[in-house]
Amino acid sequence: MIESLSVPGPDELLAIMVAASFAAGLNVYATVATLGLLARAGWFVLPPELAFLESYWVIGGGAVMFAIEFVADKVPVLDLIWNLGQTFVRIPVAALLAWSAATPLSPGAQIVAAVAGGVIALAAHGGKLAVRGAVTASPEPFSNILLSLAEDVFAIGLTWFATSHPYLAAGIAIVLFAAAAAAIWAMWTLVGRSFRRLRGWWISGRSPVT
Repeated sequence: MIESLSVPGPDELLAIMVAASFAAGLNVYATVATLGLLARAGWFVLPPELAFLESYWVIGGGAVMFAIEFVADKVPVLDLIWNLGQTFVRIPVAALLAWSAATPLSPGAQIVAAVAGGVIALAAHGGKLAVRGAVTASPEPFSNILLSLAEDVFAIGLTWFATSHPYLAAGIAIVLFAAAAAAIWAMWTLVGRSFRRLRGWWISGRSPVT
């Protein structure tokens, strides 16, 4: 099977990285382990710049961390703490993968690809935090668990789908990126409006009556 496959072209590889960057924003360990396992199984061929993903150390490390996140991400409150800390993992790893995938391109294009990968992962990660914050406020734990399971399945599924249908997977990621960016913007607008309202009440409550 491996002999019948070829290394994806630059355009296909970048499309795969667009989808993988969004998946990494949800669960970077599942994304890395899935890419490595698919390549190791001969599902698709990684370019030399990303061959390190096939290492048993990388696959094993990703699987172990995925197992830890699988538990931590389903416990209310702990999931928020965990996901806040993962800000410093998901985004840099997504940028690194995009940077490596864009190695055949010019240095300028490689930088753009890395930034794009990080921004896409940031949007997915930020959207996850926003939704998780709202769900964690719920007194029952089941919605939090189901949401986390859905995120895990989607991250793995999108990564796998990208290796077979890179352009379609990239399109899905771009649509979701736009939706996540809009949700984050709406959330920040609402938070800012609420803050200004509270600030106005605080000032008026301590100002002389005119």
